[in-house]
Order: sequence, then structure tokens, then C-alpha cells
Amino acid sequence: MAGGKETPRQKMIGMMYLVLTALLALQVSSAIMEKFKFLDDSLQYANDAMEHDATILLDKIKKAVADAGGKASDLAIQSKAEAVRKEAKEIKEYIDNLRKEIVTETGGYEDNDPKKMYKGAKEETKIEVMLIGTEGAKNGKGYKLKEEVNKFVDDLNKALPNRKEKFAYLALDAKDDPRITSEEQKTKDFAQLNFGQTPMVAAMAVLSNLESEVLRYETTALEELAQEIGASDLKFDQVVAMVRPYSKVVASGTKYEADMFLAASSSAITPTMTCRGQAIKVDPKTKIGKVEFKATIGGSFDPKMNAYKNQWEGKISFKFKGKDTTFTVKEEYYVAKPVVQVESGTVVALYRNCGNELNVQVPALGTAYNPKFTADGAEVITTPGKKGVVTLVPTGTSVKLKVYSNGEYIDDVNFKVRLIPKPTIEAISNGRPVDEKLGMPAPGPRSITMKAIADEGFKNSLPNDARYKVTEWECTLVRGKRPLATQKVTGETANLASFAAQAQPGDRISIEVKNVVRTNYLNKTESVNLGSVVKNITLH
Repeated sequence: MAGGKETPRQKMIGMMYLVLTALLALQVSSAIMEKFKFLDDSLQYANDAMEHDATILLDKIKKAVADAGGKASDLAIQSKAEAVRKEAKEIKEYIDNLRKEIVTETGGYEDNDPKKMYKGAKEETKIEVMLIGTEGAKNGKGYKLKEEVNKFVDDLNKALPNRKEKFAYLALDAKDDPRITSEEQKTKDFAQLNFGQTPMVAAMAVLSNLESEVLRYETTALEELAQEIGASDLKFDQVVAMVRPYSKVVASGTKYEADMFLAASSSAITPTMTCRGQAIKVDPKTKIGKVEFKATIGGSFDPKMNAYKNQWEGKISFKFKGKDTTFTVKEEYYVAKPVVQVESGTVVALYRNCGNELNVQVPALGTAYNPKFTADGAEVITTPGKKGVVTLVPTGTSVKLKVYSNGEYIDDVNFKVRLIPKPTIEAISNGRPVDEKLGMPAPGPRSITMKAIADEGFKNSLPNDARYKVTEWECTLVRGKRPLATQKVTGETANLASFAAQAQPGDRISIEVKNVVRTNYLNKTESVNLGSVVKNITLH
């Protein structure tokens, strides 16, 4: 989509949207719902920061117009900028009100606490009725949303008629969206595509992403309007030290970047600059210094930004009229705690004494992610060559996984620990399980195989830990209360030809399982305590 060069924060938002669309393809679980909530919260914090920046940019435009004497042509551009800010603000308010209505309609928050999960996080039907409409009606609020957002795009293109690349629509039907390749999806309109069969918490994240796209377009438009009136031109009537950060909100472990420069410049001036007491490089042509340092968690926590407030100090020095002149600048920035995402079939709870493989990622860090893990209540085994892949072997009833990147602490992830479910025992004859209720025709089977069958959920989650084998059992041919023959077996299969030679209708074969072993992910075996397991097969 058109919109100019993206800032690091906008790229981070785009990455979060990619994660959102990936999560939509996964099976919905409570853990997945939490990830949607984390993504939605992160997008909301970023959107608030973008709106704040847009307000500051508009103020700069107004000041530039006033400083230039309030010419009619400049005032016309200022009016356009004010209209862009007003319309973007109205759309954000519209979306925010829609979000509040969704929360209310689906039951609010758990314990009435906005910091906690939504009660109706998994609700789909109410979302469809509200945003799409009753079946076939297409009168939901999603259609009004599409109309408002795309009207905003039309107005931007009218405000900037000479722009080489027009702003593209943000609310697209599937057939117009190049990201949609499925023929089945291509038939859906905007509302159906984004809110059909979509859990409430995912719909909230979709709305946040659309809001961020609107704010991104707004920022681009305001920057280009500012250039038309010379808001970013250098002025020579006064000398001021300036800082232009790429983003005030950065993720821990990533670089904080900003441009530090003089508001007035001259070919005769070659300034020197420092940041946090260290010299920085200055471009000899533009006289712009590059500020760059690693951001870490620290400072005072700002609940509104959901980030830690920090400040850095820089100095710009140069000779002016034969004298050394130094300007000091102080700039605030915010360090946001990145969201840790865990992918695993057992992400809700781990299995004790098993190799639970997890894929732990921090999307906000991108390629800078260099993880290290420690854990309370579990052994940690990393996987060489697979960034973020870690195996946890729980030893207690809960596990706290601590995530670091490049030596910087990121966050904790807590897991409950389940006991391994016991396998069930089945007697197999002629390739099929024996029905104990119906029994078998005399003289009975020529052979029987005893199988230990793993719990299906456990097997699907950890197949390498769910390998069971019956290693010892005893088989007895019984007539009335009197045993006729007994055979001890040390494998899974027993040859019962000797039983068949003397069995009669009314007899029964009694099987007692003595020992079952489990082979774990390390190919080590351990005995499984199943208690007394007895099977009786009646011969008729």
C-alpha cells in the first residue's frame, strides 16, 4: 500500500499484524486468545504514541505558518493539515467506540479489570451479527467502518493532488487484497473477510491494526504538507539544537535511533556532537549527527504508554563568531517490554519428566533476537541452530521460564505442569482388540498381543514421550474356579496354542499385566505404575 517510507515503529506494527494473521490460522485455545490480547495491547500502545506524534507535527506546521507571516497559501495548507488531523482523530474515536461496544456486548472484562482477559474472548456469533449483520443482510457496522476509512483515504488524495503515488484503500474486499490468494476467501467482502468466524479478541486486534494504518497514512500526509510550507526548512534567524527520534517507543534489546542536528546550518560551521557523553558521527554535508544506543528496561514506568520513561542528553558544539558555543539537548524516550510468544502443542501446560519442546519468539526484536533461557522448576535444553527452540523437562508442579536476549532480561513465561496420563491396556487378537463383554468362540485365540495405548492428547503433543510397551504379563486358562494352565510372558505377544488344545466353551482366559515401560524422548525407559490390570476373555 502507498504511504511513504515506514518508520521502525510502523515496521514493528506490520510485523505484529503478520503474527496476528498467522495466529488466525491456528487452532483456537486459551493460550492463543492471550496472544491476541497481547498483540492488541501492543498495537493500542503504539497507536496512542503515533497520535501523540501527529498532534506535535500539526503544532509544528502551525508554528511554521505563523513564523512565515501567515501567508494565504500557507494558511490553506495549514487548513488541509487540520482537516487531516480532525478526520483521523474522528476515525480513531469511531474505532475506539466500536471496540468499547464489542467489549460490553461480549460481557466485559474478567473481574471487571481492563488489564485482564475479555470474558467473551472466544465469542464469534455476536461479532458477526454486530460487524457483518444477520445472515445475508450485510448491514453490520463493518460496512460503515469500511466506508469511513476509505473516505478518509479519498480525502487524503484530494489534499495531496500532486503526490506521485496515491494513497491506496485500507479497507479492502478479498478480491482487491493482493495478500489473499485463496479462491474461497476471494468471494468475501471486507467485513466478512475480517470479522467472519473470528473470535472477539482477534476482531479487536484487527480493529487496532486498521487504526494504526489510518494513523500511518495521517502521519505521512502531515509530513508532506509540512514540507510544502517549509516547516522542516532550515532557518537562519536563530540557532537551536534539535533532536529527531525515529520513535520514542522502542523494544528492549533493540536500538534507539534519532537524528541530532542544528536548526541552522552553514558551510562554515562543522559541529561536534556527543550523546550520553560519547562522541557521535556527524555528516559533513548535512551537519546531522547519528544517535544510536541499545535501549534497555529501566527508568520510571508510564502506565499510559505501558513503557518505561527514560531520557538521554546530547551536546552540540561549534565555533560561532570566534567563540566556542555549546547547545545541550535532552530527549525523552520510552522502552516498551516486548511480547514473548510461545508456540507448542503443550503451551497451556507442560508434562512432567517429558521433553516439552517450545518455540519461544519475540517478534518485536526481529533479527536482533539472540535468546538465552533459564527456568525455575525445569531442566532447560537448547536446540543448536534453531533460534528460540528450547526443550523444558519439568521436575516440579510449575515452571517459570525466563527469557533473555543479548544478555538483557525480556520477560517470564509461566506454565502449569501435568502428570503423564496413564496408558490403557488392550488385548489384541487377529489384528483387532478383543471385546471382553462378548468374549471369543472356543477354543479361543492361538495368540494374543498385549498393547499399552498412550492417551491420545499426550501422544499428539509429545509422541517421543508417549511410547509404551507391555514387557511382562501372565496368562491363565481357567475352568470354573480352577486354573488349567498358566503361561508367563516377557514380551508383548504370547503363543496360546497349548491353551487352545484343551479349552472348552465356558472356560475363560485371565490375563494379568505385571509390568509396562515407557520410552522417553531420550530413548530411555522407565516402569509405569498402573496398579493391578486384569483382563478376562470368556470362551463360548
